[in-house]
Amino acid sequence: MFDHAYNSYMDYAYPADELMPLSCRGRMLLNCCFVCFEQLLNKLDEFEEAVKKTVRDVRFDNDIVVSVFETNIRVLGGLLGAHVMADVLKQRGERMQWYRDELLHMAKELGYHLLPAFNTTSGLPYPRVNLRYGVVNPLSRTGTESDTCTACAGTMILEFAALSRLSGDPIFEEHARKAMDVLWEKRQRGSDLVGTVINIHNGDWVRRDSGVGAGIDSYYEYLMKAYILLGDKVYLNRFNTHYSAIMKYISQPPLLLNVHMHNPTINVRSWMDSLLAFFPGLQVLRGDLKPAIETHEMLYQVTKQHNFLPEAFTTEFRVHWGQHPLRPEFAESTYFLYKATGDPYYLKVGQSIVEKLNTHARVPCGFAAVQDVRTGTHEDRMDSFFLAEMFKYLYLLFSEKSQLPINIDDYIFTTEAHLLPVSLSTTQPPSHEDDLFSYSCPSAQTLFPNNPTFAKTIRDSYKYLTGVGKAQQASPVRWLKLVAEVSQTPEHEEVVPLIVQLISPPFLGRTVLTAGSAKFGMDLTKQEHGVRNLLDFTSVPYTACGPIENAVELQGHIALALRGDCMFAAKARRLQEAGATGVIFIDHREGSSSAETPLFQMVGDGELTDDITVPLVFLFSKEGATLTAALQEHHNVDVLLLPKEKQIGKEKSEKLNIKFRLAKEGDFAEGETESTTIQLVLQQSETDTETNNEAASLMRENQETCSSPQKDPESSP
Repeated sequence: MFDHAYNSYMDYAYPADELMPLSCRGRMLLNCCFVCFEQLLNKLDEFEEAVKKTVRDVRFDNDIVVSVFETNIRVLGGLLGAHVMADVLKQRGERMQWYRDELLHMAKELGYHLLPAFNTTSGLPYPRVNLRYGVVNPLSRTGTESDTCTACAGTMILEFAALSRLSGDPIFEEHARKAMDVLWEKRQRGSDLVGTVINIHNGDWVRRDSGVGAGIDSYYEYLMKAYILLGDKVYLNRFNTHYSAIMKYISQPPLLLNVHMHNPTINVRSWMDSLLAFFPGLQVLRGDLKPAIETHEMLYQVTKQHNFLPEAFTTEFRVHWGQHPLRPEFAESTYFLYKATGDPYYLKVGQSIVEKLNTHARVPCGFAAVQDVRTGTHEDRMDSFFLAEMFKYLYLLFSEKSQLPINIDDYIFTTEAHLLPVSLSTTQPPSHEDDLFSYSCPSAQTLFPNNPTFAKTIRDSYKYLTGVGKAQQASPVRWLKLVAEVSQTPEHEEVVPLIVQLISPPFLGRTVLTAGSAKFGMDLTKQEHGVRNLLDFTSVPYTACGPIENAVELQGHIALALRGDCMFAAKARRLQEAGATGVIFIDHREGSSSAETPLFQMVGDGELTDDITVPLVFLFSKEGATLTAALQEHHNVDVLLLPKEKQIGKEKSEKLNIKFRLAKEGDFAEGETESTTIQLVLQQSETDTETNNEAASLMRENQETCSSPQKDPESSP
């Protein structure tokens, strides 16, 4: 499977950042570069060739704006992990005798390009940086952001500390540690929890919801792993403090629910995101197997129901967001649980992952992300983390230690599954016997010697949690109802349908197109009357994946753009910067329609998207064709973007009274042309509602004054 994915990338996409497996070509994301893959899968020839290509082809002095977080975990982590592996092979004298630490030098250069992001009052890094111009240079096209996610600021310490200790320059570790210190100091002292988004200048929390999924996840992971890699017990003490709070407030076995950091007894939502699937693996590292087994089993039952983990699902295990971008976190936790328990059950879980990938995601040019797990439709993307993580964890799951080219116990995985040696630690383990357990990684053989049934006894109570495989009984899910009552949140949340309503003549609100929403940009559900503007130009290029060539035409208008080639967030940023007041995206898949395909929410690009403020909607192909046909015929169309429930003129039974009268002589003001004019007088009846008011207002704005040759008023019809 790795060969199929990797060879497809090399054949169709290299040196682009990622493979587009449906169109069999590469995608330039401008947020990462070709990343070396360690030789863990015994692909020694391919590994050596990849190192040579990276040294030959990759340069970092480019005028591009990148995500600090993604560039760190994908590119810097990949360079460091590959350097460590190259050095191992060289030391054995078997191959790579030509290697002279080129990847380490490249990693150090990249580290220097990322350092300007840390030039803030607080020490928390900017979310983005220009590799050539930094953040303060007028040419940088960044540096205006004020917020970053907790994980974005707190997932630097492994790579930056490893870079410092391998290169001898302490500046990287110092900056990463400072960011970790700030997040620790800014925790809520009453609950010991952190929020999701923080202001990088004053350290104030912007979003105060707290969980273990998106926005926070790898901050907790890096506290624990920083202790393992670096030997500094400060990190472990902080992790243990946070972990106690997580288990007290967020963990509601087998669920992990977001709470308010200042009032953690209140659940802030009734759904979970798929990124929390890493957490059972982290619990294994800490030695807390029971809740790890419980949550993992719940996740496995969800995959049985939907083939893959949806990007988000409710406490009743219904789909909240249907996308599945081939995330590896569930496979990661499966690997760790198998190594901790020795239970062959987890080999069967791994087998199901393999089978579902081959059945539902494998395509001729690689593996394609799933656009919606309910329909199985594909998306033209194969993220780099799929290659870097998924196959690595599956390969390790089914391998014995003797089959690996290295001793895996000598390394720690970064959040992107790159390997760093624990020999980087400069601190000796504590010698005091009375607290030895607190500062040691647990031994599964000591805690659970040859007892794989330990996990089974825990799993059995969650075996039919989602109702798959057996008629659902009342008792296993009684706690679900209790959670919903305590949280006082809706038991089920659906994607709110939006519409694009054409209100200019000749449409006058009668043409209504069902649209999907975005998880970023303006929240149209909070706009009382929606957002109205003129649509008269498509983006050039139509995909909006490069510099916008017709920015002058789009200024102050809603833009039309085609889906594909790059992420929705990247398109939205470019069009917003070009002056567009909103964006309507049209599906590039021919024949798709809202009648046949469930609506979904457009997702971001892994970065913070608070800078995107314009409204964004998504039309399937058939609805998009209606809109583009109207645009071609009338050259410009006045459109209204709003929730479907607020559709203008929705109540057909209510009438609008329109009276006509012809102007007579003497009705004209001084200086007006004395021509016969049709004047519309809109009068509201007692039964008219607010909907009629809005419709009348729109029609007034669109009415036309018609002149005709002078006639006898009395004889006019």
